Amino acid sequence: MTSFLRAIQRFNLWRKQHISQSAFLLMAAAVVGVLGGVAASVLKKSTHLVADLLLNEIQGAFKYLLYFGFPVLGLILTTLYLKIFIRKHSFRQGISPLIGSVLYNRSKLDFHNIYNQIITSALTVGMGGSAGLESPSVASGAAVGSTTGRLFGLKYRETTLLLACGGAAGISGAFDSPVAGMLFAIEVLLPSFSIPAITPLLIASALSSVVSWMIYNKPLFLYVTDSWTTDGLWVYILFGIVSGFYTVYYAFSDEWIHNRLASIKNTWTKIAVGGILLGILVALFPALFGEGYINIQPLLEGNYNSLLAHSMFHEYSGHRWILIGFAVLTLIGKTIACSLTMGSGGNGGMFGPSVVIGGLAGFIFAFTFNQTGLLNLNVSHFMIAGMAAAVSGVMHAPLTGIFLSVEITSGYSLMVPLMVVSAISYFINKKIRTYSIYTKPFSQPSASEQYDKHDSGLLSQIRLQDIIQKNFTPLSLDDTPSKRKEDIIHSERSVFPVTDHSGKLIGTIQIDEILEMLLNTESHSPDQSIAELVQPVTHFTTIHTPLHEVLQHMDTSGRQILPVIDSKGIYIGFISKDAIFRKYRDLLSKQNQLY
Repeated sequence: MTSFLRAIQRFNLWRKQHISQSAFLLMAAAVVGVLGGVAASVLKKSTHLVADLLLNEIQGAFKYLLYFGFPVLGLILTTLYLKIFIRKHSFRQGISPLIGSVLYNRSKLDFHNIYNQIITSALTVGMGGSAGLESPSVASGAAVGSTTGRLFGLKYRETTLLLACGGAAGISGAFDSPVAGMLFAIEVLLPSFSIPAITPLLIASALSSVVSWMIYNKPLFLYVTDSWTTDGLWVYILFGIVSGFYTVYYAFSDEWIHNRLASIKNTWTKIAVGGILLGILVALFPALFGEGYINIQPLLEGNYNSLLAHSMFHEYSGHRWILIGFAVLTLIGKTIACSLTMGSGGNGGMFGPSVVIGGLAGFIFAFTFNQTGLLNLNVSHFMIAGMAAAVSGVMHAPLTGIFLSVEITSGYSLMVPLMVVSAISYFINKKIRTYSIYTKPFSQPSASEQYDKHDSGLLSQIRLQDIIQKNFTPLSLDDTPSKRKEDIIHSERSVFPVTDHSGKLIGTIQIDEILEMLLNTESHSPDQSIAELVQPVTHFTTIHTPLHEVLQHMDTSGRQILPVIDSKGIYIGFISKDAIFRKYRDLLSKQNQLY
């Protein structure tokens, strides 16, 4: 390991001399894209192998009973893995921790997330946990980007860009949708966006898609849409409204279930409660097993009765209204099952389930209308529109929703209705819920226990030693005003630190006191020692004190400037409010113009 790090250091020195920083960032984005694509492919392939074995190789009239046990077993295996192999590290699922890392932790993600996200999500989803693989793919890719940035000593904004490249690669590799991957990184992961960031994101996303296709060339959906007519636009508007309100319900129910499960402190009790409920749902509605994409493809092809296959209700497949009722219950069940999976300790994501839920919502909407005889809607078109609407509303990412739906279904001819339903769904969800399902945790009062407020987060990115001012003139206890007259007169500062022979800070003295001694010789002696004039230091800070605490000290004491000492009391310099705010504004400006 040591030799590897030395090789990296040597390469880093060489590339700084021979490769421009912008060119190196493009190269790093390409590497992150390739590795992110490999991670997404490995995750998809391993998970689908397990799922295919359980779904296709095991046969029998009561096959659905096995669906009860497998998801619970997946949760148990995931929890055991976390307790045995990751007990010394922090591990969190989903996209929210990535956003928190960007905002509050200088885009630092632990290296173990690269492989542990893959292993744990494969255990959870492969065994039937009702969640998606996209969030773990994003987390794994983002960890690749973060590790690469830190390995080569890149700055915060450059590391953040590589983290976003890894996230884009995760979406691109998982869905084989490079444009959606890039847009996801822009809309969800980056706190701000500027045009130059597009190039590295495009490179990472495109290469991830290529690598993923080479390793696992099984498309998510096989469907090519036909054209739509403008006279049906009002139906899409109505569907956009319905979808928008359902995404609100989806978000609220997910939040409620997570809070209820979080109140259960014992891990195994939580698995028992959540796992049993999940198992019951999957046994009743086998379409909830795993990601759920396998149930969307037959519906796109017009095989509507497939939704009842392998369930205890398969004998009613010829009854259209029973099919609609079963689809509605499956839709609601998917919403609940995904939250149970994640809240009980499983690893997965809400991205994929929102696509499945959108597809089911589109099927129910169009198929129900068709049964009334009032309209003859293209069911597949509304399923694709539902995917776009769900992603747009749930994640507050309308561009990602539109292009993801287009890329995974080849639904380019539906661009206009997709734009309509996505915009409406996003507007409704945004109006009712200010925060997306990913950013909501940061709006909660309890979030302060995990992350500081945004200002504190920015301040935590500033190192105190980088803004210490050292152009002060130290005086020793043995000095006299006349002895240090020239230094005092030419000093740019109005305060002087006073130290003993070992350099420890004893106190401070103001320039007006010294000038009084130098100029008013009738009342004061210029040869009086500094030791007799010094004021003991009562307000100071140490080099290791967080900046937000330094500012609090300044506010409570009314000081604009404080001396800084090390752990042994040795004088180092001064810190001022002006210096802190200048650095804060500079960092804020860099965040607003992220590369």
